[in-house]
Amino acid sequence: MQTPSAAVFGAGVMGIGIATLLVGRGVPVTLVDVDPERRDSAPRRLRDELRLAQMTGALPRGGPAGELRIADSVGAAAGAAWVIEAVSEDSELKARLHEEIAAAVAPGTPRITNTSSIPVDELAARVPDPQDLVGVHFMNPPYLIGTFEVIRGKQTGEPAMAAVRDLLAALDRVGIVVGDGPGFVTSRLLHRMINDAANVVEEGRAGVEDVDALMTGCLGHRTGPLRTADLIGIDNLVDSLTVLYERTGDPGCRPSPLLLRKVAEGHHGRKSGRGFYEYGTR
Repeated sequence: MQTPSAAVFGAGVMGIGIATLLVGRGVPVTLVDVDPERRDSAPRRLRDELRLAQMTGALPRGGPAGELRIADSVGAAAGAAWVIEAVSEDSELKARLHEEIAAAVAPGTPRITNTSSIPVDELAARVPDPQDLVGVHFMNPPYLIGTFEVIRGKQTGEPAMAAVRDLLAALDRVGIVVGDGPGFVTSRLLHRMINDAANVVEEGRAGVEDVDALMTGCLGHRTGPLRTADLIGIDNLVDSLTVLYERTGDPGCRPSPLLLRKVAEGHHGRKSGRGFYEYGTR
């Protein structure tokens, strides 16, 4: 029996991470991106991520690996059992892409938006077949995280939810279903905390290392908020905070000037080699 396949849209950090998890669990993947440089580098980046995941024990060694196919058009998603959109945290961009995907795949194909902050209902109001749309907040890197946030919009149908449960089972992951709303649960809590941590540094109360040491040593945070910001991607974090601020009006979500400066300087975290910490080039 042929293994059901997935299509992943976006060959950025999250798209590659999601595709790595899928391939490492034996799920064939079509990775779609319009950027030729990203398409050309995608197989190498995925191999590197897969090797790292297997070396750390996050993915099994020696098991069947899913096939990777690279494509540049939406039509390549036809026939996929699951379609996962993992483009930038931009409501307009996501809505336009989901319109194109809905026209290219069979009715009833579950469309998963990987989002950390944009409400599913906001997208559902603008796309065809909203019953097929469901949110999954894949954390970075997906192959290291065992639990994902699943967001059910008001119009999300039970078949789409069942399809997500099947996908998570195939990936050996746990999904926790939460209600829709800006930032859902994880980003609503975490991103505001990271923003406050950046403001503490900006105000000169403590250095970066001290903030993280206090949060790990005193409160048991696994990595510290500022190392977490580097892992998320400071540019992605600012995009998410902007979504939260615009949709909730919470002043604690207005992006810190320090975060904004780092984005302007190109210091986006691990993926750029420098954020709150330095990592060298990959």
